[in-house]
Amino acid sequence: MSFTRYAVIMAGGSGERFWPLSRRLRPKQLLRLTNPDETLLEEAVNRIEPLVGRENTVIATATHLERPIREAGLLPPTNVVAEPDKRNTLGCLVWAAGVLSARHENPDEVSMAVLTADHKIGLPEAFRRTVDRALGIAEQTGALVTIGIVPDRPETGYGYIEFDHAALVGTGSKVTSFREKPSLEAAKEYLSEGRFLWNSGMFFWTLKSFYDELRDAEPEVERLAQVIANSLRLGKKERAEEAFQELPNRSIDYVLMERAKKVAVVPSEFPWDDVGAWDSLERTMPVDEHANVVQGQVLAVDTVNSILYNENPAQTVTIVGGDNLIVIVTGDAVMICPKSDAQRVKEIVAQVPKELL
Repeated sequence: MSFTRYAVIMAGGSGERFWPLSRRLRPKQLLRLTNPDETLLEEAVNRIEPLVGRENTVIATATHLERPIREAGLLPPTNVVAEPDKRNTLGCLVWAAGVLSARHENPDEVSMAVLTADHKIGLPEAFRRTVDRALGIAEQTGALVTIGIVPDRPETGYGYIEFDHAALVGTGSKVTSFREKPSLEAAKEYLSEGRFLWNSGMFFWTLKSFYDELRDAEPEVERLAQVIANSLRLGKKERAEEAFQELPNRSIDYVLMERAKKVAVVPSEFPWDDVGAWDSLERTMPVDEHANVVQGQVLAVDTVNSILYNENPAQTVTIVGGDNLIVIVTGDAVMICPKSDAQRVKEIVAQVPKELL
């Protein structure tokens, strides 16, 4: 069977840990955090275009982000798809699958690559080779497929995928379990054992396999997913939105991937980094001779190992004697914290005035 391939780039969320640069209408995927010249979303679209084409690339986002993402002009407006409400990654992907199902006379001939808009991915050709391999396995075997990132350190901030080297699914390996973020001791053990990969959050399936596995894992969710797809096909968007509201607010990992009968993984052939907080910029952006990341008009003296980001061209930010700091300046806010507290920026977001969100 010949499949029509689509890429669905998940681009919802707010990226609270990148405040004050990230805002409700300008989340982190619309920021330049890994490339001084392109936003994360631009990078994601450009990276996959040679494999599936822009016409078959869809951005799945939240309702309030539909307009700013469409205005970015990366894709035709109809390829920016907004889910009706927040229902975690399950809702995002059920809605996206419904949209693709509605657009095709025979949805069984559609395969779907679920990609992310908030990761740094290098070697785009190697990335596309891995995606092509994952889609091929999904199309040939009916498995749900994921990409596992080959770990290079005992990371406690990522989920892990356990796989069986000897059990092949197509050219991939059988997934035996998904593991939550581990303790440092467990992460060290995972690294030494060689049968664990980081969970990239990227998935590949045919629409038929997606619905079939969803039916086995959660029959009621699959019923709602079919109502959504059929309603969109008939132009009854309001009915589709009503069914969407009945979906549980859960992740696709929990509802489907961890419970599916046939799941395969392929290891990454490309460098990857989760751009999760300000301190990740020291891994994703160029650093100067003092190990500082410097963006915008900044004058730093006797300052090392710091992230200095000034978005306001009307002023110069100066710093003397800084060490392991994060200093972020916009037109209406300044945020300063030790790099070790990068994950705590969301605590500030919970307290700042609404007009700064």
